[in-house]
Amino acid sequence: MPLFYDQMNRVIELPALPQRIISIVPSQTELLFDLGLDERIVGITKFCIHPADKVQQVTKVGGTKQLNMDVIYSLKPDLIIANKEENEQGQIEELMQHYPVWISDIDDLDSALDMINRIGELTGTTEKAISIVKTIKAGFRELKAAENRLSCAYLIWRKPYMAAGAGTFINDMLQRCGISNLVAAERYPVVADEDLQALNPEVLMLSSEPYPFSEKHLEEFKALLPNAKITLVNGELFSWYGSRLLRSPAYFKGLIENFLPNNEEDTQN
Repeated sequence: MPLFYDQMNRVIELPALPQRIISIVPSQTELLFDLGLDERIVGITKFCIHPADKVQQVTKVGGTKQLNMDVIYSLKPDLIIANKEENEQGQIEELMQHYPVWISDIDDLDSALDMINRIGELTGTTEKAISIVKTIKAGFRELKAAENRLSCAYLIWRKPYMAAGAGTFINDMLQRCGISNLVAAERYPVVADEDLQALNPEVLMLSSEPYPFSEKHLEEFKALLPNAKITLVNGELFSWYGSRLLRSPAYFKGLIENFLPNNEEDTQN
């Protein structure tokens, strides 16, 4: 029986190549489709929105932290793909009693690429996984970072404000853009108005997810941080750690060019 290790260093036993896969992590769901596993994906969450033309046809098993266990049992999966942070521990432990559950644990680009390779091995799509990883690596190599010329705070939630801090995948993406994250606390701390003012970031990024910041929120931050550049950013391209990373370097390049004065960007070319 083939043995595989997940990113929690747990042994996963698969008697055969999995044919009935449930993914309960949106970014990993997209990866499975990009690996060509369409016919073998039997269940996904209601938050799995990519690829839009394919996810509509797949049975929904609830939310990432509120799974419908009865639906999962009815689907009789032979593999469930989860994530340490995005899924609820108690539900995952219950599922482990019945099915092989492969868990990712990702906090930077390297662990994301490792996940892609391992899921390729797990599902018999190694060649395609290697190709995706190779392309992602090439994109990030070509990314011209701002060399820490800019400081930022990156907000993911409102009421209360919550920021992406140290030890997060978002923080690693910011560093790869050459942008210094001023929020030094671990994970996703709550930040008050006075905290943001004390940080005095040059750029305040408002993410499109999990809280959907939009144009209507810009004014409240302009009043709070009159000297900062307030910008809305695509949260998927900062926080989705599957094959959506193929799109991230080009998006980051556009952000960097937008943040830097023209003469600074010219010096990098």
